[in-house]
Amino acid sequence: MADSVAPTLPDIQAEEDVSQLVDSFYHRVQQDELLGPIFERVVQGRWAQHLSTMYDFWSGLLLNTGRYRGRPFPKHLALPIDGRHFRRWLQLFVETVEAQYQGPVADEAIYRAGTIAAVFEHRISQARNPFHIL
Repeated sequence: MADSVAPTLPDIQAEEDVSQLVDSFYHRVQQDELLGPIFERVVQGRWAQHLSTMYDFWSGLLLNTGRYRGRPFPKHLALPIDGRHFRRWLQLFVETVEAQYQGPVADEAIYRAGTIAAVFEHRISQARNPFHIL
């Protein structure tokens, strides 16, 4: 009996991979009970526009395209979100990456997402509770 070997997944290498990752991830976000309503309230049905921005954002981080020009944090500061939302967002992101890709760029995507979630959660907490000492 031969040992079964898990198939090797490709790494994120091209714009098409970034688009596939973003599309898959945000499809899951839209279906999520915790995140879906928040995103829908902000995106208001303009998913094509939002996805286009996310293609640019992740392409810049993972493929060094430099297309994204924006400041994502201020947009998140006003949202009714907390640590639960960031943990769920990261969980969905990691699951989406790991289901489709493996390799150094996929690892970088997961690392970057974790950093973004941690920094945004910390900065939002500090902005809402400026005198709270950890």
